Amino acid sequence: MTDHALSERRACGLSRVHRSTKRYRSRRDGQLALRTRLRELAAKHPRYGYRRLWVMLRREGMVVSHKRVQRLYRQEGLAVRRKRRKKIAGTQRQPMTCPTRPDVHWSMDFTSDQLADGRRIRTLNVVDVFTRECLAIAVTPSMPAQRVVRTLDRVLQDRGTPQRITVDNGPEFISRAVDAWAYQKGIVMDFIDPGKPTQNAFIESFNGKFRDECLDRHWFTSLDDAVATIETHRRFYNTQRPHSSLGNRTPAEFRLLHAQRTCPELRSTHQHVPSNQPQPVLS
Repeated sequence: MTDHALSERRACGLSRVHRSTKRYRSRRDGQLALRTRLRELAAKHPRYGYRRLWVMLRREGMVVSHKRVQRLYRQEGLAVRRKRRKKIAGTQRQPMTCPTRPDVHWSMDFTSDQLADGRRIRTLNVVDVFTRECLAIAVTPSMPAQRVVRTLDRVLQDRGTPQRITVDNGPEFISRAVDAWAYQKGIVMDFIDPGKPTQNAFIESFNGKFRDECLDRHWFTSLDDAVATIETHRRFYNTQRPHSSLGNRTPAEFRLLHAQRTCPELRSTHQHVPSNQPQPVLS
């Protein structure tokens, strides 16, 4: 019409396009409110994918499908950049045994980072294998075996004594202090094979999320700042962050659900676990 000065009728006839098609204007809602909230959540949690953001939107009361969230997530350019993993030779994997109740099997490992002034810090991470709860994150410049024992004693006061703790072959874990402590408490120290971190997959998975969502996102100005920030993240991880392997529940909700299923007297409490999410399998 512009190039050849034709009327709409003539141009549509030559191009074989119906005039109603040419005049059509989309009436689809632009989902401005959903896009805005999605960008806000993605800015607050930049390492979350669209599935976890979808769960958080549903928790806020938004009725939206995961397909729409995925489409808007891509259109807004919020996709998380993935690191390429090194290809290794495949080996036959052995299934890991999982406990059937909380506070029976723990897993722990170390991670490291540095402060703004360059000083190194280490964190001792302790995770409950059944509920995926992070029971403790001890932050110190150094972590000798005696400090590991003191940290575990504090956790035992709140959670009771587990039957086993899975660890690697680090010098702190194979020390005499930790060995004597475990013998006195009647705890089995389950050491993985050297060079086989997949045998301690639960803590390795937590360490990856912890580094991606906390350590890599914050610049710690002091040791106190690191302790406060990491403790805030630990509480958020246990009480607010949805966990895909727990049916998109938080570890705290999963522990409560298990308690309600095993203790009938707790079913009449006022605490409520959302029922619009997939039910986890409790073996």
